[in-house]
Amino acid sequence: MVSNPAVKPKVATSGLVLASTVVLIALALSLAYVPAAELPSSLKTVVGSVLLAAVLLLMLLWWKRAGQCRRWLANATDKWRSFDNAKLASGTTAEVTLLSVDAIQPTGSWVTIRWNRFNHVQPAWIEALPEPIWPGAVLLINPDPAQVMPGAPWPETYFLRAADCLAWAPAEGRPEMSDPASTTEPGGNFV
Repeated sequence: MVSNPAVKPKVATSGLVLASTVVLIALALSLAYVPAAELPSSLKTVVGSVLLAAVLLLMLLWWKRAGQCRRWLANATDKWRSFDNAKLASGTTAEVTLLSVDAIQPTGSWVTIRWNRFNHVQPAWIEALPEPIWPGAVLLINPDPAQVMPGAPWPETYFLRAADCLAWAPAEGRPEMSDPASTTEPGGNFV
């Protein structure tokens, strides 16, 4: 199954947290009460081995999920770096967030987009791109001046050519915008 690369993977799920809690409570209780109980040593060994295996398995699952999250964050950072570089290298650009993919066709997709600067939501047709696009992706585009003009109403459907898509990055992985006040010295000079 292919997962959406625009959505940050979850590290902690309710099932994993619940399983970890149950195993850790069982381990604590077994460490406290099994040595004092009058059980055969083979049974004590089996209980200890099962609990140790469960703890190791859960540690492995937590480690794997944390690694997936770290890799996703590193990939998102790289995507945003290339997104920003494409933005600087291009002329007039706009950012649109892909809210949903409504229908996939061989030559493109019907989608719903939000123009980030204007917070305007509208349907759009996007020509097929070299890589798949997913809901939650922020696209950097060259807006078509024939479709979007200052003072003119928004088109019913925006048609986006593949050549006008310059870059994409996951919306969840967007770096925090720096506060201009934090980049100044006490005297008001930029550092």
